[in-house]
Amino acid sequence: SISSSRSRSSSLLPPGTVNSASPSGQKHMNQSGPTVVTITHHKSPAAARRAKSQRSGQLHEVREIMSQAEGQQKNLVQAIEALPNSGPLTALDQDLLLLKATSAATLSCLGECLSLLQQSMHQVGQQHNRTLSSEGILGWPGPKSHSTEELKNGALSSLSSASANITWAIVPSAAQDAQALQPNTEHSASELILVEDEMTDTEDNEEEDLGVMDDQRSVILHLISQLKLGMDLTRVVLPTFILEKRSLLEMYANFMAHPDLFLSIAAGATPEERIICFVEYYLTAFHEGRKGAVAKKPYNPIIGETFHCSWDVPKDKVKAFRTNGASTASKDSAKELGQDQSTCYKLRFVAEQVSHHPPVSCFYCECKEKKMCVNAHVWTKSKFMGMSIGVSMVGEGVLHLLEHEEEYVFTLPSAYARSILTIPWVELGGKVNINCARTGYSATVTFHTKPFYGGKVHRVTAEVKHNPTNTIVCKAQGEWNGTLEFTYSNGDTKVIDTTKLPVIRKKIRPIANQGPLESRRLWQHVTNSLKEGNIDAATEHKHRLEERQRAEERQRAALTTPWKPKYFAKEGDGWLYVNPLWKT
Repeated sequence: SISSSRSRSSSLLPPGTVNSASPSGQKHMNQSGPTVVTITHHKSPAAARRAKSQRSGQLHEVREIMSQAEGQQKNLVQAIEALPNSGPLTALDQDLLLLKATSAATLSCLGECLSLLQQSMHQVGQQHNRTLSSEGILGWPGPKSHSTEELKNGALSSLSSASANITWAIVPSAAQDAQALQPNTEHSASELILVEDEMTDTEDNEEEDLGVMDDQRSVILHLISQLKLGMDLTRVVLPTFILEKRSLLEMYANFMAHPDLFLSIAAGATPEERIICFVEYYLTAFHEGRKGAVAKKPYNPIIGETFHCSWDVPKDKVKAFRTNGASTASKDSAKELGQDQSTCYKLRFVAEQVSHHPPVSCFYCECKEKKMCVNAHVWTKSKFMGMSIGVSMVGEGVLHLLEHEEEYVFTLPSAYARSILTIPWVELGGKVNINCARTGYSATVTFHTKPFYGGKVHRVTAEVKHNPTNTIVCKAQGEWNGTLEFTYSNGDTKVIDTTKLPVIRKKIRPIANQGPLESRRLWQHVTNSLKEGNIDAATEHKHRLEERQRAEERQRAALTTPWKPKYFAKEGDGWLYVNPLWKT
């Protein structure tokens, strides 16, 4: 019954409209404004006036209006779902799906605003009796990302090693339901993987931005209309066209794309230099690992899947902290690839999917000559948040510097896929900690999510502290996929441009030499179909893989044989590599 001028079929999201939260534009979508507001407009001015004169204890009127609106939205959703499947107006009509998704997201956003309002009212109330300091009155928690609040409340379950790759690509799809039969565990890792067979990786795997086509948008709308806010996406099968052409396990390997910076950590002369080097390496790892901010999702590894690779790092690229030229080195470092082994350090990497529910990935990386290794386990947990998808990474990694008898324990940020109906993009969010108990040094790294209006995108800040003396020895700020500026306690500064850092390509065995459960061989048909743009074939290959794994999983359940990983063993809450450097 609404006049046609109010609801042209494309008025809600015309092609090319940019979500106001997207980094590429800050357009307000006026079209959808009035349509949404009129739903409860007749009540709000009076409610607003009354709420103004009351303290947080009396926000219940607002809560009542909210619950009325929630009831109306529920009725609306039921009415849409009750529509016939054919005819002029169906339950899958694009505008109706969009209305369902947008109204749910709007209510969720209003709910969040209400809780922020209650928090700041509460703070003002507390401050009021003591002082009227401006900070107290504003009491505003700043642009809090979902990551910090929800992780605190446990609403977003943890993600561990997956964290870094976190686009919604990390949202575990049904591929995670797939499990492979137990491989032969008799061999030791070293017997299986012949480093001599490895060749420099030539895959560029550049990912195009995911500009959603009209036919793809209806698939996403249909998917969104079936999801509930806060729903765990671990068992949801996502459409194949949002897949990135690599497995999550390979994504973790790509976090090591600057192995020269990684190896430089051990070259630090003092504990202070070593933790600063670790923070520099950590902040530069996400740019290559995440492939910029393209919101595509790596394949969810199937249980038993493994990924092996190595790097030859020229020894002259690994410098001690103060003379660290690695950050300013130019791209001509590519020519070192052919260098003779004796002039290079060898860095080896292995990753394995050790659990299926929950999806846990482990990775281990070592350099024998530098007596250093890192062991990590990551559990990826994804949640649907209206117009975005959040992936938290639960778990931790430990960097061992055997020469110095130091262990650095670190965590990973959460990832968010934003604007999932227009041009999706990824941002990282949340607070990450790096601690070395032996030396008393720790670092806090904060990935800031972009506020809805204004504000910069991909911002990160960090602080390195010596806890016994409570002194800050280094601060950093910038963008994790752009320029980072470091300021040291002696007044020195240093700038690292992550886009200009030389990437040392990993070495990997040709697919023909790989085992059946190694990532590239396992997913080769899906990858080739995606490269050819044949989404149907990619979907078919992916489905076949998943079905085979489910059958094998049922078989194991029938025989009650638990899955036994090949390279990692469970210890306490975590997983450890079976033959780590500190044991040998």
